[in-house]
Amino acid sequence: MAPPTPSPSPPDRTLLGRLPLPERSYVAEALRTETVGGVLLLVAAVAALIWANTFGGSYDSVSRFHFGPGFLGLDLSVAHWAADGLLAVFFFVAGVELKRELVAGELRDPKAAALPVVAALCGMAVPALVYTLTVVVGGGSLAGWAVPTATDIAFALAVLAVIGASLPSALRAFLLTLAVVDDLFAILIIAVFFTSDLNFLALGGAVVGLAAFYLLLRFEVRGWYVYVPLALTIWGLTYNSGVHATIAGVAMGLMLRCSRREGEAHSPGEHIEHLVRPVSAGIAVPLFALFAAGVTMSGEALAGVFTRPETLGVVLGLVLGKTFGIFGGTYLAARFTKAELNKDLAWADVLALASLAGIGFTVSLLIGELAFSDDAEMTNEIKAAVLIGSLVSALLACVLLRMRVRRYRALFDAEELDEDGSGVPDVYEQDDPGYHLRMAAIYEEKAAKHRRQAEEARAARNQPDSPA
Repeated sequence: MAPPTPSPSPPDRTLLGRLPLPERSYVAEALRTETVGGVLLLVAAVAALIWANTFGGSYDSVSRFHFGPGFLGLDLSVAHWAADGLLAVFFFVAGVELKRELVAGELRDPKAAALPVVAALCGMAVPALVYTLTVVVGGGSLAGWAVPTATDIAFALAVLAVIGASLPSALRAFLLTLAVVDDLFAILIIAVFFTSDLNFLALGGAVVGLAAFYLLLRFEVRGWYVYVPLALTIWGLTYNSGVHATIAGVAMGLMLRCSRREGEAHSPGEHIEHLVRPVSAGIAVPLFALFAAGVTMSGEALAGVFTRPETLGVVLGLVLGKTFGIFGGTYLAARFTKAELNKDLAWADVLALASLAGIGFTVSLLIGELAFSDDAEMTNEIKAAVLIGSLVSALLACVLLRMRVRRYRALFDAEELDEDGSGVPDVYEQDDPGYHLRMAAIYEEKAAKHRRQAEEARAARNQPDSPA
């Protein structure tokens, strides 16, 4: 009796391998918008610093100016509107991105999702641990433990755009997926640890509004004039409930359908995200940065960042905690699973990407404001620490990425090559017989051209008056 044939073992998964073509196209479009938004974010942050350090009185006056319907509990300052209102748009897009990743992206497959999830968790736990150890040794406050846990994808991509490193699509996708998972856990941190006393009547109203939002989507009711007023109502009720208002944006984003049905070029979630993402990246986040990054950067304040345990913990958490947390999480995932790193890349590339994730900015500034809301001086110093930590991480990433930029350029060019002119990169057509027939025709045409040129050269050489 013949022994049973062993079942084939599942193929090893390649870490940071080439993306499927549809996912690559989506990532390219998403990153293009995020990169432009990141540049605007960078400009807004610089403008805030200049404004706060040259005309500080006017900056404070504008930031603290109140407006809004007081009878609805929404008489808020400009800075408050930016943090609670505009950032709800940012978190709405984050919710849609997360939903898409769960149903159509890297997170739909548990094996594929393990890498960015483990990397993101380690990239949040280690910075929190670094902060905690720093303040325990220095005798500081533990309130800011969550500040260095966040990654700002827009700012990180702006750095990539500035230094001009052509990262392969797999590295960019890893950074985007990592940031989406990071945003999810940052949202959970805000919801669990920074929720004030609850107003159950307002919270119940928000839940009813979300249920109505869900039913309208499921019955495929169309019209912005239905959803926008409902979304504003849900946001207002959530704000008044004591839950941070950005949670409403995430909840609504997660309700959108992001899977395509037969005959659909784009799912409703993808369509709405395409419309709202420019508003988030081009208006909401830069305006938040304008009214959140205005820190007075005197020499004494800068020196204080490295002497106070809370601010030093934020800097070390972003620069060291993020880098070694994400790198360590990725390495552990590769070490204890069957995954193998893409042979075209090295662990130095993962280290560079991990250091880039130390750019915290948007969500870190928000958590800093929430953590020290009753101490204006500490809030200002925490913001300075976030800016310095993000700047150091960006500079470190620039150095590490520049060391490998030639390799990235070669990989990027290989991914973009479309020699047969089909509109699809050649690396995605290796299993298509039509591609190889087109390439054969191209090479045959080139061979015929060279044969003609050889005959012409031979004839010219045989001319009696030709040069020797």
